[in-house]
Amino acid sequence: MSGAADMQVVTFGLGDEVFAVPVGLVREILDYQAPSKVPGGPPHFLGLTDVRGQGVPTVDFRLRLGLDAAEPTLATRIIILDVPLPDRRLALGVVIDRVLAVSAFDRSRIEAAPDIGIGWRSDFIAGVLREEGQFVLILDVGRIFGCDEAVHLPFHASMGVEG
Repeated sequence: MSGAADMQVVTFGLGDEVFAVPVGLVREILDYQAPSKVPGGPPHFLGLTDVRGQGVPTVDFRLRLGLDAAEPTLATRIIILDVPLPDRRLALGVVIDRVLAVSAFDRSRIEAAPDIGIGWRSDFIAGVLREEGQFVLILDVGRIFGCDEAVHLPFHASMGVEG
């Protein structure tokens, strides 16, 4: 698949669910290491991850999406995303259970997010794809973190993050 209508995504798992984010938002994927704690954040904010000398705010994606916390395993990863915000792109680490694949899908296969019948906020979902007998939820990370307290924490000013 290499047509102009293709969408490349990184798919990953949280529990039994499969999610995807566009490849263009993924800066890199890191092996899990516990972030350095920063006090005063929301429950899903884990702290800062050192990415080549830069402190990147890191969140537990399970908690941010309303799932129960899980202990890290050997498959746990931190995906460093460039989250599109109205005034800038924010580097943000998200802890996920496991990376599944980098895939390309024809955009015509993507269905609109349903308003009911799923356990996730539908405004967080950019679309739904049926793949190998299950649903892949394509996330809108700009909405998930766009007006969230995780991107407006007071330490950003001291860390040189504009906002």
